[in-house]
Amino acid sequence: MSVIHRTTMTPTKLELLAPWLPGRPWHFGGGGEPRLTRAGGFRLDDPQGEVGIEFMVAVDESGDRPVAYQVPLTYRGAPLDGAEHALVGTSEHGVLGRRWIYDGVHDPVLLARLFALLDGEAEPQQQSISNTPDPTVTARFTGAGPLSPAEVTDVTDGPHGTDVHARGAATGPGRLTLRVNRVLEPLRDEPSAPAGQALGDVTAGWLMPDGTAARALFAVVHAAG
Repeated sequence: MSVIHRTTMTPTKLELLAPWLPGRPWHFGGGGEPRLTRAGGFRLDDPQGEVGIEFMVAVDESGDRPVAYQVPLTYRGAPLDGAEHALVGTSEHGVLGRRWIYDGVHDPVLLARLFALLDGEAEPQQQSISNTPDPTVTARFTGAGPLSPAEVTDVTDGPHGTDVHARGAATGPGRLTLRVNRVLEPLRDEPSAPAGQALGDVTAGWLMPDGTAARALFAVVHAAG
């Protein structure tokens, strides 16, 4: 189980994200540098205990209306080979020392645990409390066979989110696409089953600036042929 340390990070996660977000193809836009508030999310455990995994929701209030971004992050004690393009920045952790912080959709450990979550083999954890499950996060997969272990073939950032293309036991000779939604749109009603042609999804929540609780699809799985 991951341990949440009550300590400092310099610079903070939000200080790293503010200049990084505008360069993403899925950034909504707006005037100037984002004005971010940490608004929610959850964590997953790395079975090896080496990589911190967080699915953060950061709300930007710099524009005409608040925009909620999902930013999956991984925290490592050393650089991840071949992932320079996904580095958000480095920060000095008050207990663990220097941490390399990555856009987690490009980190194989986070992707493996996200597939395990969809398979029901990983338990979501509270974002800020050690060793405490978060029952508000729901995950389901209706395809044949498990998703993990999955072979990720490529990861593509686009205007609507990040698409992770993979092959696994559930796909047979074809592929699947795991869409990680970056701009979160609140659900009006909790879905009772994956929508449309989706094979599965992950749903979680956050708080809007006015204190209203919101939930959205954080990730959706489709067959890709």
